Amino acid sequence: MTRSSATPAPAVPAPPGQAGWVSCPACGWLLYRRRLDRDLNVCPECDHHLRLSARARIDLLVDPGSFDEAAFPPGEPDPLSFSDLRDYPDRLEEAARRSGESEAVVVGTARIGGAETVVAVMDFAFLGGSMGVEVGRRISGAAELALERGLPLVCVCASGGARMQEGVFSLFQMARVSQAFGRLREAGLLSVCVLTDPTYGGVSASFATLASVLVGERGAHVGFAGPRVVQETIRAELPPDFQTAEFLLAHGLVDRVESRGEIRPLLVRLLALHAAGTGEPADDGPPDAAAPGATEEATDGTDDDRTADGAGEGADPWDVVQRARVTERPTTLDYLHTAFDDFIELHGDRAFADDRAVVGGVASIGGRTVVVIGHEKGHTVRERVARDFGMPHPEGYRKAMRLFDHAETFGLPVVTLVDTPGAHPGPEAEERGQSHAIAETIMRSSRLRVPVVAAVTGEGGSGGALALCTSDRLLVLENAYLSVISPEGCAAILWRTAVAAPTAARAMRLGAAHLQASGIATAVVPEPPGGAHTDPAAAARLLRGALIRELDDVCRLDVATLLDTRFRRLSRIGGDDARALQPVGS
Repeated sequence: MTRSSATPAPAVPAPPGQAGWVSCPACGWLLYRRRLDRDLNVCPECDHHLRLSARARIDLLVDPGSFDEAAFPPGEPDPLSFSDLRDYPDRLEEAARRSGESEAVVVGTARIGGAETVVAVMDFAFLGGSMGVEVGRRISGAAELALERGLPLVCVCASGGARMQEGVFSLFQMARVSQAFGRLREAGLLSVCVLTDPTYGGVSASFATLASVLVGERGAHVGFAGPRVVQETIRAELPPDFQTAEFLLAHGLVDRVESRGEIRPLLVRLLALHAAGTGEPADDGPPDAAAPGATEEATDGTDDDRTADGAGEGADPWDVVQRARVTERPTTLDYLHTAFDDFIELHGDRAFADDRAVVGGVASIGGRTVVVIGHEKGHTVRERVARDFGMPHPEGYRKAMRLFDHAETFGLPVVTLVDTPGAHPGPEAEERGQSHAIAETIMRSSRLRVPVVAAVTGEGGSGGALALCTSDRLLVLENAYLSVISPEGCAAILWRTAVAAPTAARAMRLGAAHLQASGIATAVVPEPPGGAHTDPAAAARLLRGALIRELDDVCRLDVATLLDTRFRRLSRIGGDDARALQPVGS
């Protein structure tokens, strides 16, 4: 049995004589209290996540005994002298009695996986977690504490919205807390908001959706106006999953959806990956100590002399194209699980959708934290259709730009893995601004204030590939290529038949050797004999070694040198940049 999209009610006490039992508010199943506690208040029958108090949530997320609550001096309790059926102070007293809290949010410092963190946890039992002046003061105070101590901030949100009894004073708390989160972002401090059931109104339209990373708890309802308000206002028929965390994930509005038991492990990994903040290799051991299948050769960048002297010379361009397109060739996700040490995928463009043709997130490689973005084709027919054969829509490029911003905020270098026939050519992509999205992505990466290392791992078709190739270093795998158009497209236009594709490939000199000889590629990464698909583990080791070497080199540059070098590198392609900048007639 499932419920509608309306927010489920709190757990219902069992009938008299059945003490120790509660009724699941979603499916109605009777649940034994002790077993429910062991299951983290998640119904074993329907997976409904029952609401937790702020204290229970803190106990679930932080290291035992590490929470130190922050004290806030009392403020003005009733700014409007508000009264409806009851005086507002009476409602506050009752809310405090029912919840055991002085307000709808609890703030303090704690350790999560050993990482010192500021935490702010909302309690829906206190007037529906509504945000009034005091909640705004505490949330912004938590952000100020994080700024003062240089700590990350983790917020757990549960709210019906702004507090009506405080009128316009409540409304302006949205601006107050948004400003506080803006200051965190400017300071390069990580913020994570965990969106629980429910998160609505002024909270969802301010700090709850402004964090660096947004995590929805499974089944949580999150939105601006609640479903009842929507239906009564515009009489619209709502989809069954409307405003659920899963709905938000599909529409690109949250980074991840996790079950309750998965949230703490995710926070531990996020905090650890962002701890360095500068993209510098860790100092706590050999760079590749945790590398899956890593070898010493791959660690020090001496994996193969061909990396430096132009692997693939003499290869027939049409053979290169064919190998680049092999279905079994490793994809971005394959490399993320073999060439990198850890990877947390972050989803969505925070505006419209999560384009599955582009994957990205935060990763570690050789002891260094990076942001990774890449095209993803999949292997099976089902996977390839679901991922549009690695051809991004505008949302995929806007996801990439959002991750560029994340990298710049935290001073993390960017690694891009390129493998696409090109940008998606469909009418929906055009309606949503495909050209604008590609152009903005190219411009953004060209001026990014952190290092960018790109690797072409397969196909590199047109501007759809270039959007993730604009970089400080460009690696090309031995059987990969970049092209202004597919060989078939070129042949159809110039030879008037696609049968001439092999001739077109040779005429355009497709392949790694030409890219390196022309100065476009900075290095060629060798592949196992026969191609990367013949030995994916070996291919991953070779790519890993090349990436680590390039990152070690480019991350030594300061921002001014980085931008100037990138400008000159792009200006030189296709001609002498100094001559190109001479005035006409000189």
